[in-house]
Amino acid sequence: MSFLSYHGMEANRKGNNVWAKNRFFDPAKPSLLLNSHHDTVKPNPAYTRDPFSPTIEDGKLYGLGSNDAGGPLVSLITTFFNFYDRPNLKFNLVLAATAEEEISGTGGIQMIWNELPKIDMAIVGEPTLTNIAIAEKGLLVLDCISYGKAGHAAREEGVNAIYESLKDIEWFRTYKFPKASARLGEVKMSVTMITAGQAHNQVPPECKFTVDIRVTDAYLLEEALEVVKNNVTCSVTPRSLRLKPSGVNEKHPLAVAGKQIDKKLYGSSTTSDQALIPVPSIKMGPGDSARSHGADEFIYLQEIEEGIESYIALLNKLEL
Repeated sequence: MSFLSYHGMEANRKGNNVWAKNRFFDPAKPSLLLNSHHDTVKPNPAYTRDPFSPTIEDGKLYGLGSNDAGGPLVSLITTFFNFYDRPNLKFNLVLAATAEEEISGTGGIQMIWNELPKIDMAIVGEPTLTNIAIAEKGLLVLDCISYGKAGHAAREEGVNAIYESLKDIEWFRTYKFPKASARLGEVKMSVTMITAGQAHNQVPPECKFTVDIRVTDAYLLEEALEVVKNNVTCSVTPRSLRLKPSGVNEKHPLAVAGKQIDKKLYGSSTTSDQALIPVPSIKMGPGDSARSHGADEFIYLQEIEEGIESYIALLNKLEL
């Protein structure tokens, strides 16, 4: 906030979120949101350098969050500066640097959405090699429990909850949802965590496991959840139904402008704040998603320059 204020911009803050409007904001014009997140994940245990000490070596900027999503955020801020003072823009610009994308918390873009002016569409800054994700899978995380009956492991007694869970885990591994998305492919389900038992000589009465489901735009989250409940015997509790599939079609102005500057349009399997933005949006930015959350995270300085150039070119081509 102080950085924007230092440059003569009227900035706003709520919680750990900061936003600003272009100087000649006109409520009669459509508004484009430039959004990226400033929070990071915890450092990967395999780091070989100080994750909190930014360094530049061989054209690479190292540091936690440099790729996801510091590079996209810096590029969006620079793009906002480029257009801030222009009096004859065909649309308004709103810049928002937000929190909690990495934990999908409610203290980020969701917290300030009603504080923002009316938003008509959005660019979400994430590392995409400056290509454009016009569709994004939603996320459904399930906490599942298979039940058995405690007993002594040395005797033929009890019902082993681990064994009870196996048939459901196998269903999650092998089931194919009937409908596939033209842009996002198939729904992907992965059992990612499991815990059971208290002692080596006790038959466990419960087996808890977690399932990560990446839902395409062929299904509502509620529909995918219903399919699961109709096919498994374990108890199923969704952590949230907030992170919905999102995107635009190829005729949307943001996608059309992207094609005009020779950007690849694709569907993304990873989630972002797009899931919480209730207007048409794309995901685009410098950096490579494959580096996100890895040890010794970095972004090339040239990638940041290309990100700025790509954002500016996209906005120059955007026709609303």
